Formats: sequence, C-alpha cells, structure tokens
Amino acid sequence: MSMQDPVADMLTRVRNAQSANKEYVDMPHAKLKAAIAEVLREEGYIVDFTIADDSDNKPMLRVHLKYHLGAPVIDMIKRVSKPSLRVYRKSKELPTIIGGLGISIISTHKGVMSGRAAKDAGLGGEVLCIVA
Repeated sequence: MSMQDPVADMLTRVRNAQSANKEYVDMPHAKLKAAIAEVLREEGYIVDFTIADDSDNKPMLRVHLKYHLGAPVIDMIKRVSKPSLRVYRKSKELPTIIGGLGISIISTHKGVMSGRAAKDAGLGGEVLCIVA
C-alpha cells in the first residue's frame, strides 16, 4: 500500500519517538525528508541524521533525536501544507512561530529552508511544517 503523505509520516515518527524517549528514529528515505532533517539539524532541533541501507537494500533515514535535561527539544511539530490542501505564502506572509522561538520549514524554488532564511532571501513557497 502506498503512503499518502510521507512528510506527515516523518513528523509523526519523530513526535512518537521523542515521547517514548528514543535515541533515534528510522524511516524510509526520501530527498524531501532528508532536506527537512537538514533544516532541523541546522536549527538545533535534532543532533544529526544519517542515510544507510537496511537489510533489503532500501535506503533508510535515521534521525538522532535531541534532549535537554531529559526533555525533548522539539516541543511541537505540526504539518501545515497537506496533499489535500497546499499552503503557499509570499516571503512577507511567512508565519512567525511563538514570537520567533520556533521555526517554519518552507519549500522554495531554491530548496528547503527555514522560514527565517526564506524571509531573509526574499523567497516564498510552500509551508511544509512548523516546529517549536
């Protein structure tokens, strides 16, 4: 059976793994998921991520989760744009999350980046998710 929304699946896996205090979480690899993980790493929400083959030679994305004083660093991670309802914003309309304490992850024509980086570059795009 095919997966309808792989990004939502990724976010749910991260959310569930952090609530279970796991060290890392594995998921099927996709370029978009790796780009989202790269933004999360750059912004300090995860320790790192790696791409490796599993026993069936299918690439897997392993996200190493980050904790501070025993609590997950990611307090909230939520999908905004969905396959059934895409959400696009201009650079001046990009959302500010919790007064600048969180980030939004935007897919632009120059690649996936945080909302702050997209706003600084004057780029709009699809708002994939918000993280706080």
